[in-house]
Amino acid sequence: MIFPDLSHEQELWNSYQHIAGMDEAGRGALAGPVCVGAVILPNDNPLLSQTLGGVRDSKQLTPRKRLRFSPLIKETALTWGIGFASAKEIDALGIVPATRLAASRALEMLAILPNYLLTDFRLELPELDISQTALVKGDQRSLSIASASILAKTTRDEKMMELDTTYPEYGFSHHKGYGTSLHCKRIRQIGHTPIHRKTFKLKK
Repeated sequence: MIFPDLSHEQELWNSYQHIAGMDEAGRGALAGPVCVGAVILPNDNPLLSQTLGGVRDSKQLTPRKRLRFSPLIKETALTWGIGFASAKEIDALGIVPATRLAASRALEMLAILPNYLLTDFRLELPELDISQTALVKGDQRSLSIASASILAKTTRDEKMMELDTTYPEYGFSHHKGYGTSLHCKRIRQIGHTPIHRKTFKLKK
């Protein structure tokens, strides 16, 4: 298994002081927003790797571990931000432009303007005049991207838990809007809600 480290950041810190790691959550879901996290880690903390030891790609962690790491990442980071794009925006723009919109909103939430972006693959932001690198499996290789991955996932999961109280018949608290057999069955039985992505096809 590959574990995220600071090797990419350390190469860049010689030239760029504030590097934002970015990752998304919810790109493939049938309902709910897509969420992007952005995290700038300090470049002058010799204990950073130990402090965030155990941080991984959010998909490799249990929900309990993600919830444990989320406040630690926020506490350790110089600044962090979260951006959303709604199901309506996803239907109107397409998932790739909507994810980029969420990424731009995450960057706007940062207290410090980054001068370099490290993003997970498929999260390139060519419209921004900021130097950047999109890493294949970046959330498994870069500690900044892995940290952003956890913030995006935990924040989106919290949002889907809230939406579960509004639409309890869909079971959002269990599947977080992804296309499980239960979720697809409910859509066929009841129809779409305002938070469903109507342009996304159901599995047969």
